Amino acid sequence: MGRLLGVHTLLLLPEEDELVLRAAVPPDARLETIELAASRWVFDHNQPAGRGSDTLTASEWLFHPLAAGGRVLGVFGIARPDAGTPIRSDRLPLLLSLLDQAALALERIALEGEMASITQLKERDRLRAALLSSVSHDLRTPLTTILGMLGEMQPATDEQRRQLGEMRGEAERLNRFVDNLLDMVRIETGALLQSVEAVDLAEAVVAAVHDMRAVLRGREVELDVSPDLPFVRVDPRLFHHCLINLIDNAAKYGAPDTPVTITARRSATGLALSVLDEGAGFPSGEERRIFETFARIEGSDRKGGTGLGLAIVKGFAEAMGIEVHAMNRADRSGARFDLFMPEAILLKGARGE
Repeated sequence: MGRLLGVHTLLLLPEEDELVLRAAVPPDARLETIELAASRWVFDHNQPAGRGSDTLTASEWLFHPLAAGGRVLGVFGIARPDAGTPIRSDRLPLLLSLLDQAALALERIALEGEMASITQLKERDRLRAALLSSVSHDLRTPLTTILGMLGEMQPATDEQRRQLGEMRGEAERLNRFVDNLLDMVRIETGALLQSVEAVDLAEAVVAAVHDMRAVLRGREVELDVSPDLPFVRVDPRLFHHCLINLIDNAAKYGAPDTPVTITARRSATGLALSVLDEGAGFPSGEERRIFETFARIEGSDRKGGTGLGLAIVKGFAEAMGIEVHAMNRADRSGARFDLFMPEAILLKGARGE
């Protein structure tokens, strides 16, 4: 284009929210502050700017957008060696035609890169799901055998009773981890099946606390869930998994000798079930990322563990039409996780309705 039009040329492409000079003729071309401002304006507004245009005319360069598919892919600049008007009006159609072709080429390159990235992501996700499923199923049989044998063993001494209790607790914890792996595979592959029933919220909470008694051993549990709350239409098994993962999270990250608190409150728009701990909480702004698979939150107490439990809570909850939120407690140090059940899944005419 420089040879055809007898001008200096340069190409600016976006990189991490900045425009970067990627090519120039002559190669030692440099842009001053006014030229940089003009090129940025062109990229943001998809309109020409600089000498010979109606905008930022103090610039020695004339900049045109390279646009295709409804988006600006780059900025092309031209200038005359004698600092005169960059392009004659009779040569403008040629310039615009060349810019259109260049924009189409850039679009094709970008689409090819995006398709390659999508293919890699799909393959990675497929391999990860296959690996998680394989590992989970391979662990299932020996774990079932171990738990069965531990349940049949009778201790002869207090020391053996203590040791068996610890072994059962660790085996059950590993079993929950395997369950989480399998559940995560079901969520990510869309193979999550539901059987919706009317669930008594108070009974569901008590059942989850009972199943987590080994994890909660020595820790007080404060329940504030009224038996008069309306039933909720959810899958009992998935809802139970949400509760035990939230309780496990609160027990794991709450400070020693502090209670786990579970409350439920009715509002005009639905019903919120909250699980609260008294740990260090997490940094502000990480409320959404904490639900990502294998998430590690630096600067908080959420750096250990597998990072699966909360991702499963989010996946199961959203599948049942339940909103899940994370926040730091307002009354003291600690984290709070809310399961918000909108009116649409509350059973009308049930308790308190």
